[in-house]
Amino acid sequence: MPILGFGTWKSKPGQVEKAVEIALRDAGYRSIDTATAYGNEKEVGIGIKNSGVPREDIFLTTKVKEALDYSLTQLDTPYLDLWLMHWPAPMISPPSLGKADKSIDWLDTWKEMENVYLANKDKVRAIGVSNFSVKYLDRLLKVARVVPAVNQIELHPSLPQTSVVEHSTKHGIALTSYSPLGSDKSPLLTNEIILGVAKEHGVGPANVLISFQTAHPNRTVIPKSVTPERIIANTKIIDLSPEEVKADRLNWGHPEVPGMQSQLGWMG
Repeated sequence: MPILGFGTWKSKPGQVEKAVEIALRDAGYRSIDTATAYGNEKEVGIGIKNSGVPREDIFLTTKVKEALDYSLTQLDTPYLDLWLMHWPAPMISPPSLGKADKSIDWLDTWKEMENVYLANKDKVRAIGVSNFSVKYLDRLLKVARVVPAVNQIELHPSLPQTSVVEHSTKHGIALTSYSPLGSDKSPLLTNEIILGVAKEHGVGPANVLISFQTAHPNRTVIPKSVTPERIIANTKIIDLSPEEVKADRLNWGHPEVPGMQSQLGWMG
């Protein structure tokens, strides 16, 4: 799995096709992340085709909603490199209602994913999870026949999720960082410490934030954009000094507070 990947969350149809094409053809990305719930798998598949990059050169990740075959059809691909459970929280359709379906146990979904993976390794090469806290990982690992290859979680200096990172690593589960720049209009992009590091290295603050993730072992990162210049600029990874990567600098002035955990705080 390439350390640097291209994310497509919130990338709308009509924009994401070109963004994926540019990411693969012009910027050199070789890892693409999408999800059925994003509503753009078909367009991501079009962007992959239009890029001209051979499918076998691309690491393609999507997430469970209803079925593997549906995603393969939408993406117009014969196989997935990585198939993730999007959340440990079955939702009543449509997901936009934000209501849990208490008749379904997410652990049953994982067991079915294991069955599909073990019987169809020509269609899916690895399975993993997304947005799993320590509590959910522990419940899964007690019964799992297949240890998740990856746990994809929100990671950035305002949300380091130290316990999840340490627990995943302990069990041999790689981390993929999404939203490495923080939320929309993130204050991290104007943080004085980050700007100082960026100035020292002659790059933008986004490059520092992305490089912060790649500096950690056992971790990949999937920044997103639909702007061609930013798609290309985000590929510039810098070598941070040990002082810049120290655990006590992890928050860079932004402690983990409830208000910064809007996507994961409800999970406990």
